[in-house]
Amino acid sequence: MRTFDLAVLGGGPGGYISAIRGAQIGEKVCIIDKDKLGGVCLNWGCIPTKSLLKNAEVYHTIKNSDSYGINVGEITVDYKKNIKRSRDVANRLSKGIEFLIKKNKITHIIGTGKLTSNNTIEIVKDGETETIKVKNIILATGARPRSFPGLEYDGKRVISSKEAMVLENLPKKMIIIGSGAIGCEFAFYFNEFGTEVHLIEAQENILPIEDIDVGKELKNSFESNGITVSTGTEVSKIENMKTKVKVFTKKEGIGKNYQADIALLAIGVKGNIENIGLEDLNIKTNAGAIEINEFNQTNIPNIYAIGDVSGAPWLAHIASAQGHVAVEHSVGYKPKPIDYNYIPSCTYCQPQIGSFGYTESDAIDAGYDVKIGKFSFNASGKAMATGETIGFVKLVFDAKYGELLGAHIIGSEATELIAELCIAKALETTWEDIAMTVHAHPTLSEAIMEAALDAFGKAIHQ
Repeated sequence: MRTFDLAVLGGGPGGYISAIRGAQIGEKVCIIDKDKLGGVCLNWGCIPTKSLLKNAEVYHTIKNSDSYGINVGEITVDYKKNIKRSRDVANRLSKGIEFLIKKNKITHIIGTGKLTSNNTIEIVKDGETETIKVKNIILATGARPRSFPGLEYDGKRVISSKEAMVLENLPKKMIIIGSGAIGCEFAFYFNEFGTEVHLIEAQENILPIEDIDVGKELKNSFESNGITVSTGTEVSKIENMKTKVKVFTKKEGIGKNYQADIALLAIGVKGNIENIGLEDLNIKTNAGAIEINEFNQTNIPNIYAIGDVSGAPWLAHIASAQGHVAVEHSVGYKPKPIDYNYIPSCTYCQPQIGSFGYTESDAIDAGYDVKIGKFSFNASGKAMATGETIGFVKLVFDAKYGELLGAHIIGSEATELIAELCIAKALETTWEDIAMTVHAHPTLSEAIMEAALDAFGKAIHQ
């Protein structure tokens, strides 16, 4: 029986980083996964979707090049090459992770793992079984797209994000159910390439976890670009017809149905907690996720859970951060628990969205007396120069101490800009620190400085 100090079940952005960190510390580590290393994020999520979105951005720029004084002739799209570029990027990165695993002398075991005790894992591959003995275990088995009765995938006309990434042909019409990050990103992507897109959301605003102003701004942008958006609309069922799908909805008690070539379900994810031995060991779960403490320990001290399988928020960078904490805690270090108030949330459609912390309404509900600072990119010199003036920076401060409570950006490069504010929050800076920090001119980041000034009535450029 092979023995290891640390076994990581799952090779996604939480799993492989845990394995590497364990090896750096000096642990004898194995990583177990039945698929390519990198998990959903690298192979079927974060990375390939961003590649597709970049394709759409390039196409958008070319289509609108005359506004920059550049005239382009007939534009053609090689859609198969569009998809191939995305897959090539994912495959290249997966091979890169394989290299890192070998470099760090980590044993990569291909197969399906299941806990048989708190110190043993049974691994099955091609009908053959091996049991390994381990000191500590990290569960990083990820999640899969969620479905509901009446809203089930068939992989052809009712699809998940995975199938959406590799469609052989562009559909003429697509209905996207759910307007979280995945729904909004694919709405932008398919609309840009000419698909008629209808985005349906049960709540009153798209991107419902974001600040209400952000959702309204994105909805206006989507609609101005031809995307149909229906909010406050519940989907009761999807009927799969011979060549189309019919989506049945209800809004304010009134039923209505819509037809499309394809329906994309983007209604959340569900942790992969089944068939990994949780029940046999009485590892506690709640609402489809493994219960953990601040160090990512389960109720069995030497078994940890990280990433999507441990519940919301379902973000790759959280899985990676949790991996660091879990590994270091397992060897007796004293890692600092993750403060989830500092975690950025990003949506990569155009305009992009980056945010963290309290929304305006959440801060008020929490009892804060707030100051709101806002600066629109249509007043930014750099945004005008680049032709990307949609959106704004919105900052939420505590009026008493000037503490930054939340930040919300919608606009060009918002997913990059948000990091500045996460660092500001981590360093406990105040509105004055942000406002008085000299920002290079002209840059989009000046909007952050201007929003801080605006919160306390000192805005210069608006």
